[in-house]
Amino acid sequence: MRMRKKKNLVPRMGRCEAVHVQDGFSMRGHWRDLMPEAREVWIELGCGKGRFTADTAAANPDVLLIAIEKVADAQVVAMERAVAAGLTNVFFVVGDAATLPELFAPDEADRIFVNFCDPWPSKRHAKRRLTHRGFLLTYRKVLKDGGQLHFKTDNAPLFAFSLSEFPAAGFALSEVTDDLHREGVQGVMTDYEAKFHAEGLPIHRCVGTKGPYTPPEPSAEDMAEQTETSE
Repeated sequence: MRMRKKKNLVPRMGRCEAVHVQDGFSMRGHWRDLMPEAREVWIELGCGKGRFTADTAAANPDVLLIAIEKVADAQVVAMERAVAAGLTNVFFVVGDAATLPELFAPDEADRIFVNFCDPWPSKRHAKRRLTHRGFLLTYRKVLKDGGQLHFKTDNAPLFAFSLSEFPAAGFALSEVTDDLHREGVQGVMTDYEAKFHAEGLPIHRCVGTKGPYTPPEPSAEDMAEQTETSE
């Protein structure tokens, strides 16, 4: 569902300038300048309206959280939440998963959150899933060794797909569960998550830790494709 355009978007964003990074690309390699004392740098991909963002930043005041969102109408709500809460350890920037290496330098991030991304159920759209190995290899470019990717979804097929993609991209799996809140609410929820949980839908979660990665040998199909391209 497309989000409705927010009234007075520009002035509303202007009132949140304290937490809004206008040019994220200029911050590449310098995000810690925003909070030199930060213990770690965390990235949230697709922060939406910011419930998870604000609550995570509040619960971890010694961590610098960079929230990335490509839809301004959602981002402004998230920024207003952070400003209303008086948070000083979270900043927002326009972008998406594909631009991460342009926004962050190698090893600059300690953790990445991917929460309730589009499942892209059609097989022909698999490469668009944010847990496809193509994206996972992109995350590796900015995560330090031992850095973590935290993933949550309500979509069982996407979760099953992701559990095979993580190891293929050099991420060791841990904390794997098909029903995160079975024994009661665990951790910080997103707006979607709270809604799904209230409806009785199980939440799937796992953590991937960046480890060694050996690129696979190119298949005959890949070789043929490269030959066609070079001709």
